[in-house]
Amino acid sequence: MKKSVWLIVFGISLLAAASIVHAEGFTLSSPDLAGQLSNQQIFNGFGCSGENISPQLNWKNAPAGTKSFAVTVYDPDAPTGSGWWHWVIYDIPATVHSLAKNAGNITAAIAPKGSIQSMTSYGKPGFGGACPPPGDSPHQYIFTVYALKTETLGLPAAATSELVGFYLGQNVLAKASIVAYYSR
Repeated sequence: MKKSVWLIVFGISLLAAASIVHAEGFTLSSPDLAGQLSNQQIFNGFGCSGENISPQLNWKNAPAGTKSFAVTVYDPDAPTGSGWWHWVIYDIPATVHSLAKNAGNITAAIAPKGSIQSMTSYGKPGFGGACPPPGDSPHQYIFTVYALKTETLGLPAAATSELVGFYLGQNVLAKASIVAYYSR
């Protein structure tokens, strides 16, 4: 009798632990991001003089069935009528759960093997930091990780951010975001 009670208690404990992990949900975090962007995440060009370094990003609790990840950085406040894509990286293997600081630097070649960094609104691949017009109210920079149901999006590196966004929407299982702000 004692053994069966112990097994029941053990089984209930396992179910409770599993539900706690599931309750946490898919999350994104970064030791490099706070409420405001730092000079590291500011573009170097267009009148801005930042370091243009992409932050370290970490994610956990991806849903079952995740076959790859993608990360985007988007500014919906850019005065373009369609926002501004600062970083688009996809085909990140499902075994990867973080991007190292400066992974958005194409020449550093530290992004995960097999991942693709496609075109940004700056007209080139890789991370392009914040550089809103002087005097604008603070812009929001949305860092998002997508858990995807496909191993690859099947898109070339020259794909536009809008096209990648469409394919992300067709293949997303879950997404998690961090928002930081910047103005000058």
